[in-house]
Amino acid sequence: MFRFGNPEYLYLLLIIPILAFIQLYFQLQKKKALRRFGNPELLEPLMPDVSKFRPALKFYLLLLALIALIFTLAAPQFGNRLQTVQRKGIEIIVALDVSNSMNAQDIEPSRLVRAKQAISRLTDQLVNDRIGLIVFAGDAYTQLPITSDYASAKMFLSNISTDIVPTQGTAIGAAIRLAMRSFSNNEGINRAIIIITDGENHEDDAMAEAAKAAENGILVYTVGMGTNRGGPIPLGTSGNFLRDRDGNVVITKLNEEMLAQIAVAGGGEYIAANNIRAGINNLVKELSELEKAEFESKVYSSYEEQYQYLALFALILLILELLILERKNRLLKNISLFDTPEQPEEGKI
Repeated sequence: MFRFGNPEYLYLLLIIPILAFIQLYFQLQKKKALRRFGNPELLEPLMPDVSKFRPALKFYLLLLALIALIFTLAAPQFGNRLQTVQRKGIEIIVALDVSNSMNAQDIEPSRLVRAKQAISRLTDQLVNDRIGLIVFAGDAYTQLPITSDYASAKMFLSNISTDIVPTQGTAIGAAIRLAMRSFSNNEGINRAIIIITDGENHEDDAMAEAAKAAENGILVYTVGMGTNRGGPIPLGTSGNFLRDRDGNVVITKLNEEMLAQIAVAGGGEYIAANNIRAGINNLVKELSELEKAEFESKVYSSYEEQYQYLALFALILLILELLILERKNRLLKNISLFDTPEQPEEGKI
């Protein structure tokens, strides 16, 4: 198992393209300044010690060293021992709507981003519970099997977008059915399904599926993302919006009534997006009051720091950068190992 001990340092990688752009800018300015003195091809014999490639090579060596140092600060770690531990908790499956309507920005920055923030907040508050992740649009797919590894849950969550499911739609019923099959086979464990969506269900009878889940002892909670006034559905970053056959902009609205009905049928509660922080806190509190069952969980019990190799690589790059001169070496430039020495003409000594 791999992880970063200090992942916040990875944000420093954002300065790498900035430094590359600054270097390119100064190179262009240097070439412009040189053209003011004359044709560069004519000036080149007058500057025999000037190298075209060495300054660029030195810069990229420094850039690579900086990248290696940033990863060193992030403290890469590898889990070196898998251990089975006994824990007491419940099992939770989160079903996240990734249909195009979740890109609507009637709640900022978008419904999907807010939904992912809510799941991350939920994960941060779990203790010894198992969590799984399902994504759904026109169909439902398992994104993360049920696990106690919260770091993995967050990693998978960060990669979710509306492009992850090829079939568009909002099949809440299919998500509930898949969630019911995704729990472990352990008996006596309390289970809950949390559906995060804007509620525009066009595919199946979600309330009937929620009722089936309740019959099997699984609570179904719904979290509504969006507003009653709604908003248009962006198409990529072009600034255009989804339109109907008549050319009118499609407005997607939160269907609170249906989400509340699904929650009632599933024995859970409905949480509105406008109060999502308090709603998630109340949800976690309610789930924590459910009776905990004991189950086995495999976790990495210890991690080894692996930053030494990156630090050594960075040091080697810095040494190379120091050894390479920007100008050609006058003592070595005339040495040629492969040229054949001129032979004296016959009759001459």
